[in-house]
Amino acid sequence: MDAYFYIILVVGLLSTIICVTAGLLKKAPNDTTLLSVAAVELSLLVYLVGSIVRVASGERIAGEPWEFWGYMATALLLPIGAAYWAILERTRWSNFVLAAVGVTAVVMAARMNQIWY
Repeated sequence: MDAYFYIILVVGLLSTIICVTAGLLKKAPNDTTLLSVAAVELSLLVYLVGSIVRVASGERIAGEPWEFWGYMATALLLPIGAAYWAILERTRWSNFVLAAVGVTAVVMAARMNQIWY
């Protein structure tokens, strides 16, 4: 596992905890929950830039490159879609949708790491 995975692990799990807590407290999505998901997106963007730099410098992806980049594109779209959902539906249940982003990002980052190595 590389540093990118561990960054996403920490940020993703913290975001999930924040969003689940807000949902359990029956709060609508707020700045805290949306910013936690934005942090997940930012960590994924850092992973994207790092991956582009690694490939440009000659490092090769051990698995199928199309699979890695497909996971990356999907992972980058998830926080955006969940935030859009939470903004449109301002109920406590949207916090659980936001919570799923963190866990899903961690799982997808783990899979991307497997493909890379």
